[in-house]
Amino acid sequence: MQHLSSPFTLKNGTGISNRIVKSATSEVLGTTKGAPSPELINLYKRWAEGGAGLLITGNIMVDARAIGEPGNVVVEDKTHFELLKTWAQAAAGTDTTIWTQINHPGRQAIGLINRNVVAPSAIRLKLGPMSSLFRKPRALEEEEILDLIERYATTAEILKEAGFPGVQIHGAHGYLVSQFLSPRMNIRTDKWGGSLDNRARFVLEIYRKMRAKLGGNYPIGIKINSADFQRGGFTEEESVEVIKMLSEEGIDMIEISGGTYEAPAMMFSKQSTREREAYFIEYTKKARKVTNTPLMVTGGFRTAAAMEYTLAEGALDFVGLARPFILHPNFPKEMLNGTLEKIELNVPKTGIKFVDEKGLLELGWYEQQIRRIGEGKEPKLTLSPFSAVTATTRSIIQKSFRKN
Repeated sequence: MQHLSSPFTLKNGTGISNRIVKSATSEVLGTTKGAPSPELINLYKRWAEGGAGLLITGNIMVDARAIGEPGNVVVEDKTHFELLKTWAQAAAGTDTTIWTQINHPGRQAIGLINRNVVAPSAIRLKLGPMSSLFRKPRALEEEEILDLIERYATTAEILKEAGFPGVQIHGAHGYLVSQFLSPRMNIRTDKWGGSLDNRARFVLEIYRKMRAKLGGNYPIGIKINSADFQRGGFTEEESVEVIKMLSEEGIDMIEISGGTYEAPAMMFSKQSTREREAYFIEYTKKARKVTNTPLMVTGGFRTAAAMEYTLAEGALDFVGLARPFILHPNFPKEMLNGTLEKIELNVPKTGIKFVDEKGLLELGWYEQQIRRIGEGKEPKLTLSPFSAVTATTRSIIQKSFRKN
């Protein structure tokens, strides 16, 4: 029977010491040149000391012309290779492994820092008052699609050479791979759009190109939406089919999540969903029927009992968490040794409805906590929500002007 403390060996022989995984978080601690900062490296040293089996880094961009947020790390060549090697060694001396997540924002690229926004189709984000932050994208030409596939693989190859023992393709949350998969965002009429086989071509070609460059025994995972949770978007049935395709290609691990910028499934989940903890477990049971590839579910886990129960059921192999690592960096050790049963995440409110309900507060508040850990401090649960929003806004403006 699987337990949180059970080690796991991937089919390629890669070992992971336990079943607790830090899902990718957007740390935005890269330098203005796209390099990993000392604070980012320190952050991963601290998280590695916390006892998780696997840490997956925040999304690393494949193209300096397409940045998801100010502060993203960019790896398109070996410009910052020595810093990447130092980052890869952040878990040295622990039983924790670090994989890197690789991404391109597509249309989810803030307009202030991205002049030429591209996507599968020229369909703009609809975010109400915040829509103006994002430019209408230009539809990619085929030669650009082929170039992007090469970039994903090149980034992965550089990260492998730097010493990271695994990579993950970001195929969820409305970023570029997710955009290609969604019939709502991809209305192309060539071989990259239309049928599910065509919409899945982009991610399959990325995987194949990575595999060719990285070799058969190097771990490659993917984070994929169970669904977009939007009318006309990527459905559960389509997601199961793509998981089957990727499994047949030989992918090593599949992380299941859901939602996009327009429909953020986890941030605004119902109370009943939060109480159930494992947001996507029913979908995962469907996926399990078509694949033997190790599955990881991210979203909602807060108690050791729920984590142990879902592992024992056999629907998943790894438990993914993100925000608990930010406020309680040591929680994996504490859960594994039985001294912690439940993680409490109590984010203070400003009382301003728009700020509190649209995620502006939580994003900024957690980013400030991440920075504190990177600076060698402990998380501050009493951190003022107003100071977090102000600091994040100031940081975005400063980094945006530096970029331009």
